[in-house]
Amino acid sequence: MQKKALIVIDIQNDITKNYKDVIENINSAIDWAVERQIHVVYIRHENLSPGTRTFKTNTKGAELAPDLKIVSTNIFTKYKGNALTSEEFTNFIHTNEISDFYITGADAAACVKSTCYNLCKANYSVHVLADCITSYDKRKINDMLHYYKSKGSKIIHLNDL
Repeated sequence: MQKKALIVIDIQNDITKNYKDVIENINSAIDWAVERQIHVVYIRHENLSPGTRTFKTNTKGAELAPDLKIVSTNIFTKYKGNALTSEEFTNFIHTNEISDFYITGADAAACVKSTCYNLCKANYSVHVLADCITSYDKRKINDMLHYYKSKGSKIIHLNDL
């Protein structure tokens, strides 16, 4: 395996809005990674806060979406926006000496944003697949792409792979 990982963030049943627009591209990115022996990692969000209605632990909403291609057992749960808050995920990164990340997923203005920012801050190489991310408010995606770039991420598209 290469020292690279494709990260799929929060493509879960409770991401009902807009993920269908990018699921085909995300699945194509997964195929690309598999063909090149790049690790494929799935990050799941779970809400522990009382009163929240989405991503509740042990609910169908917290499960990975059924139309998402699952090609590995590298599935890690986070309880905050930043994927690096998952100790299992950070252990996976260190164990596999991963230094390059390709980011896909939802929500561009929340969990994807926080994960990209913190990966760049930790001096990893981060590539955001612009046509493989979505948001609850799709109008924010272009602003988020500018933000990611300003913080050190490279913005690429599926065709650039």
